[in-house]
Amino acid sequence: MDLNIIQIILVFIVAFLAGMEGILDEFHFHQPIIACTLIGLVTGNLVPCLILGGTLQMIALGWANIGAAVAPDAALASVASAIILVLGGQGREGVSSAIAIAVPLAVAGLLLTIIVRTIATAFVHFMDAAAKEGNFRKVEFWHIIAICMQGLRIAIPAILIVAIGAGPVRNLLESMPNWLTDGLAIGGGMVVAVGYAMVINMMATKEVWPFFAIGFVLATVSDITLIGLGAIGVALALIYIALSKQGGSGNGGNGNFGDPLGDIIDNY
Repeated sequence: MDLNIIQIILVFIVAFLAGMEGILDEFHFHQPIIACTLIGLVTGNLVPCLILGGTLQMIALGWANIGAAVAPDAALASVASAIILVLGGQGREGVSSAIAIAVPLAVAGLLLTIIVRTIATAFVHFMDAAAKEGNFRKVEFWHIIAICMQGLRIAIPAILIVAIGAGPVRNLLESMPNWLTDGLAIGGGMVVAVGYAMVINMMATKEVWPFFAIGFVLATVSDITLIGLGAIGVALALIYIALSKQGGSGNGGNGNFGDPLGDIIDNY
């Protein structure tokens, strides 16, 4: 589908915010589930983009900046793949192809991130010089310029993809062989599993595993909607908080290791 001028402006704004949030990390516009959903909302393709965002979010769970190593760019992967999905006009059927394209885009975004951050180091020296002069407005100016540069890092590629148009994008998606799309989709699924496993590994304790098992079993019941699962999750969280308070004000005993709920389980 082709986008009108209003949709193009809104896509630019979403992409710009996603780029800035990749650094600010305050409203999480750079997260795939949010970025893809917003692109789908402004282009009228909410459901396919929401599915794409949810899948990419599971992949991005395994991406993190560790030391000097910079993680792949989830913002560019999300925005660009969502735009390609919209322009391709394949709906839900094009999600797998968009996911296949998202991973290389994330790597390409990593290069853009390094370039932009390298340029931003020069701004730091400008800000230091302005601080010595006592010119705080100039410090703020260079700070804003650096943040806007991060936004343009995503917004410019997004507009370039829109400028290519729906026709070439659709031809590109249709020309991709099945072995390539299927292989990348399988690889993306494996990355999702790895990311999910990393999150579980960080959260896993003997107190949390029962709740995980309950949620895993309830998710297999097709009659329970996502709203129902969410309500059950909130209820389980409140139960956990109540048990934690009860354990903290109990007898204590010799088994108190700083985890109230764990003490309850051990004493039981």
